[in-house]
Amino acid sequence: MTSPPKFLPSACSSDVHSPLSGSESWTSLIECPADFPEELFDTAVSQLIHHPEYNSTLILRSETICDSFDVSGFSPLIPTLDGFQKSRCIHRKILPRRPGRDASLEQYCTLYNGTSRPSHTVLILTPIFSEKDPLPYYHPRVAHLAFRYIQSHDTESGSALLRIEAIPLPDTPLDQNSRLFRTSLALLETLHRYGWGAMTNYRKRVNHDVLVPREPYQDLYLVMRERHRGLVDTWQEVTDPLKHVFEDIGIATYLMLLWKITFGNEEMETDMTTGEPWRKWPRPPAGFIDIGCGNGLLTHILTSEGYEGHGIDVRERTSWKFYPSDTQKHLHVHAFNPLNFDNKFFPPGVFVVANHADELTPWAPVLSTLCSASGYLSIPCCAWDFDVRYERSEKTMFPIPNHNPASSLEDFIKTLNLGGDGSNSSGYSMYRIWLATLSAHTGWEVECETLRIPSTRNWAIVGRGHLISKEESVKNVNEIVQKVKERSLFKPRKPEGKSH
Repeated sequence: MTSPPKFLPSACSSDVHSPLSGSESWTSLIECPADFPEELFDTAVSQLIHHPEYNSTLILRSETICDSFDVSGFSPLIPTLDGFQKSRCIHRKILPRRPGRDASLEQYCTLYNGTSRPSHTVLILTPIFSEKDPLPYYHPRVAHLAFRYIQSHDTESGSALLRIEAIPLPDTPLDQNSRLFRTSLALLETLHRYGWGAMTNYRKRVNHDVLVPREPYQDLYLVMRERHRGLVDTWQEVTDPLKHVFEDIGIATYLMLLWKITFGNEEMETDMTTGEPWRKWPRPPAGFIDIGCGNGLLTHILTSEGYEGHGIDVRERTSWKFYPSDTQKHLHVHAFNPLNFDNKFFPPGVFVVANHADELTPWAPVLSTLCSASGYLSIPCCAWDFDVRYERSEKTMFPIPNHNPASSLEDFIKTLNLGGDGSNSSGYSMYRIWLATLSAHTGWEVECETLRIPSTRNWAIVGRGHLISKEESVKNVNEIVQKVKERSLFKPRKPEGKSH
């Protein structure tokens, strides 16, 4: 694939005249060569309109209020330009990542085309604000911000350009160290990258929000973050609280919504401003079991939000005795031994969670089949086989059941959302492929998700549906267990701490 062209921005000199004349005066800020044709401008700016969060960590997302082609109904706030005609207006609402600190903002995103050209070549963003409701910090101090595609015959260089122009608010600094200029530089680079991506049919390396939609996840996460962020200040482990607390809040949020969708329906009450709707949401029929629960934080968050379940680990952690008594009752020292399976914590219908469970990771789908679980979620980290460290090899892959639509290994791998460069040659990629073939071999329909959590190990495999019969699944699992017994390498761990 051809390498993307270098981004070569240059500040517009004060004598660069903006042709975006009308009733107001525009200031040209910054420009760069346009390395894609005019007809792809629409595709490039569509990303800017629908995903403002890609350019600011202070923005959560945008929601479309109205998408109109009826020019007669456009707001009078939208500017009129000489030589251009309004064509489409997307009225959006920008939601902040921290609503307690920043306000939301509505904005008109208006597309224009030249009077003699069908393609859109101008996008103008018009924020809706007033003295009572001023612009939030994340928005530049402008009345309008324009993105332009300028044809080669309209430039002195003879090359097409991308340019950002603005109508700044009074007393807004415009020098190259100003916030407005730096924001414009970042936006121009993003537009340049999107245009090149559209021309080369760029595909995202991973897809988020495959099983759980983005919007309800983000809304619930904000609520859970506020409810549990105090755990950072009371953290008892030597590990980084910022990473572990917010990571487990994200996983708990994901599970709550996954269970709602899996065991009920997506349309149930999700308004986070009316009490605690999740306490009425569907959940696994026999609760959850968090195997290798470690510090017990995920179990604590879920049980404190009304979900029935338990966490087990071979060793009691420092944190356990600092949780409320209700949480402590759900954390247990338990040594797992697949060669003498004790189903004490694995009733039929339980949902198995393996969050960075290390040695227990490959056992998650096996246990889920043995106990007739309602499903499982595994987030693999360190690569373990059933009784030794995993050694990558295609020869160790399990056969894909014929009932699987992706029956060949190559087709099956394409469904796993592995990311990376697509070669899947790294040890971590090979391990995830092995886990996915194991899951299918033990009867589970394989679904994969890249979670929105602060971890490089954020790929998750989910089992909910079944590919093959219960009898065939159990037969395959029993064969796995028998081979582990025959190798005699599995050494059951001894419990460390008081068993609850």
